[in-house]
Amino acid sequence: MSTEPLTHRLRPAAGDPQGALILLHGRGADENDLFPIFDILDPNGRFVGACPRGPLSLPPGGAHWYAVREVGYPDPDTFFPTYERVSTWLDGFLAEQGLAHERTVVGGFSQGAVMSYALSLGKGRPRPAGIMAFSGFIPEVPGFELDLDNIQGYPVAIGHGTYDPVITVDFGRHAKNTLEKSGAEVLYQESPMAHTIDPAFLNGVRPWLTARLTGPVS
Repeated sequence: MSTEPLTHRLRPAAGDPQGALILLHGRGADENDLFPIFDILDPNGRFVGACPRGPLSLPPGGAHWYAVREVGYPDPDTFFPTYERVSTWLDGFLAEQGLAHERTVVGGFSQGAVMSYALSLGKGRPRPAGIMAFSGFIPEVPGFELDLDNIQGYPVAIGHGTYDPVITVDFGRHAKNTLEKSGAEVLYQESPMAHTIDPAFLNGVRPWLTARLTGPVS
């Protein structure tokens, strides 16, 4: 596994950061793809933001987090090295910023949403203040364990397109049901869209995010 640090794009906070917001792009994109969303989710610059680039270069181009063999089931040979590398990057980034995981929200689109679930709910990982998952799924990978214990009231925001042909809406519904059965508090919205992020849902997520990162640590 490469030990090179991940390339990432930084959005500094306007002052002393009250928390961190990490956004992970989808398949074939890069660290610039979700960067404009910071202005929607955090227009006042309360939080430091970062968009890392997926470490893999795969067909048809762009950056990737893992190889796609079957939707819902990331390829283990690529998923695990990426998971370890992104975990190391995230822990190091927060340490450099002087921020705790409890003051961090991790989110992403498509493959980035998958990795957000993994980084936030993987067994043995520090749990961030919340998860944002746009058009993704909770990964099922042989040998990868989720920790869904003690997530009573844990905040997760899920947005999915009803007409998504890439990762069908059933995956979003399954994630919602799985998390709610374990006690999580899920903000869920389906939009009459394909494989994309609904700007209206981002506006709805903004106060949710602010509450996660400016309220008392639970």
